[in-house]
Parts: sequence; structure tokens; C-alpha cells
Amino acid sequence: MNRIDLDGLRAVITGGAGGLGEAIAARFVASGATVSLWDLDRDAAAAVAARTGATEARAVDVTTAESVDEAMAGTVAALGGLDILVTAAGATGPNLPLEETPPEAWRRNLELNLFGVFLCCRAAVPHLRRSAQGRIVNIASIAGKEGNAGQSSYSAGKAGVIALTKSLGKELADTPIRVNAIAPAVIETPLLAQMPEAMYRAVLARVPLGRPGKGAEVAAMVAWLCSAECSFSTGATFDLSGGRATY
Repeated sequence: MNRIDLDGLRAVITGGAGGLGEAIAARFVASGATVSLWDLDRDAAAAVAARTGATEARAVDVTTAESVDEAMAGTVAALGGLDILVTAAGATGPNLPLEETPPEAWRRNLELNLFGVFLCCRAAVPHLRRSAQGRIVNIASIAGKEGNAGQSSYSAGKAGVIALTKSLGKELADTPIRVNAIAPAVIETPLLAQMPEAMYRAVLARVPLGRPGKGAEVAAMVAWLCSAECSFSTGATFDLSGGRATY
């Protein structure tokens, strides 16, 4: 593993108990960052913190402004500031045709995958403005570029994350803050368990490399995007699709 310099930087990773959250936390700690893991399941996040060396774990509902704002205040106090936000909280379901999807399930998924990113970015930006190297990385998806059949709310939410990233990147272009997104295709994480087998096979068949991505591969790109070396990219969405997307 090549070491990416994140020495002294203070990071929040949402969805910290998930597969991507754990991979990113491990890479950040190895790169010298101090990490706060946010997740709805604090016990699971605490277990990840113990495995990765993250500094703390907090119970946070990213779909609720009060929960996000309270967690941000506590994290900034505990870490002494904030330099990095990575929004990895999300879910793929409901995996149903649009006409069979219950409206409340559709709305809940959109709140988690898009509204939660908005709330976390909104809470982080005032603190990132005080950082000499502020970074936001939003976890989008290839589904946000192409749309996945049977995943209308997930696809719409991730498309919104891409657009939000473009907008916020432009808003903050006159500051040291860089805002980017990544768009993974199928990645080997526990989140795959939410995807029906037929859908998984169909998605994997569209990946020219012929395999799922690995959490460590996602973490490597996120770490670089949060480093000082990523200085001239903002509002961009970076591909992690094994060749599926070339735009």
C-alpha cells in the first residue's frame, strides 16, 4: 500500500459501520488521519473503530438535522476541528419495479442517500472553512449516471449526489475546500447482501474487468481525493466501475 499523507487531518466518515466505511477508516488511520465514525448503529461503528484505530464512534441519524448538527458539534469538540467529510451512509433498497415500490420506502431511501448527504455537507462546511485543506468526498454510484432497473429511488438519489457535488464544488471554488464524488459499480461489501442475486449478476455482467471492486480500492481513491495532491479537481465525479463507465 502506498502511503498517502493525511497527517494531522481530522475526518468524519458517515456509514462508518459499513464495508466502505471500514475500508476508508483503515486507510485514513494508516495515512495519519484522526477519524470519527458516524453510524445509526453505534455499537457496530465502535467495533469498526476498534479494528481500524479510529478515534471515536457516534450514533447519528443522517436523515435528521438535529442528529447531524449535534454529532458535528460533538465531533469538532472531540477532534479539535474538522478537515475531511466522507459521506458513505446509504442503502440500495427497495429493489423493486417502480410501480411496485411503496411511496414511503421510496422516500426513505431518497432521504438516506441524498438528503442525508445534504445535511452532513451543510453541517461540515462552516468547520471546513477554517481548515487549510478542507475536503468533502461523497459516495455516489454508477447507478446515478446510468440508472439501474428496479432501483429507481437509489438511482435518483445517487444522481442527486452527483449534482449536489457539482453545485457545492462551484460554491466553494474560491476557498481551499475541494468537493468531489466517486461513482463505484458493484463493490464487495455487506451492502451487496441487499441486492437480489439476479440483479447482482446482471450488474456484474456489465463490468469489463469481470469482478466486483474491493473496499481497499475505493479507500485508496478517497484518500487521494482528501490529500493535498488533489488540488485542481472539484465538483467532479471519479469512476470506480471496472471499466463500465468511461465518462
